[in-house]
Amino acid sequence: MLLDIKREEIEELYTLTQRVVETAAKNNLLIATAESCTGGMISGFITSVDGSSAVFWGGAVTYSNAIKEKFLGVSPVTLHKYGAVSEQTALEMARGIRQATGADIGVAVTGIAGPKGGTPGKPVGLVYIALKGPAEVEHVKQCNFTGSRHRVRFETTRTAIAMLYDIVHRRA
Repeated sequence: MLLDIKREEIEELYTLTQRVVETAAKNNLLIATAESCTGGMISGFITSVDGSSAVFWGGAVTYSNAIKEKFLGVSPVTLHKYGAVSEQTALEMARGIRQATGADIGVAVTGIAGPKGGTPGKPVGLVYIALKGPAEVEHVKQCNFTGSRHRVRFETTRTAIAMLYDIVHRRA
């Protein structure tokens, strides 16, 4: 699954994920995920940490637009106007998973992992990561990753978990 990812990189990400889980638990924060291009990898890293059940409320892998609409409440207008891989869609996904689960923090990712599917306007490696946190905290990050499909998925997961780390530590 992570064919070209170094063991040290995986271990570093696991350590960071442990910190996210520990800090979220101390602050009674619940996390939920809505994943497209990562296919559940963020949820997988979170749930690999002992004690994650105290903070991980659930997640959804929402590859198709129909599922993004049905389960997350992403507007068909947003999908038509901006596309599935867009800042607007990522933010609606984060809001939607947070609302659907009642979690304190919703994290969402959408992008093009490749090697196919890219266009000149939306190349392989283009990813949007969105967080919807407590109160009015919202953040969307556009990333342009390079490398294999495995690398794009891993870098997306690593960046999303780093963003989660930032938000749970702001609440600490």
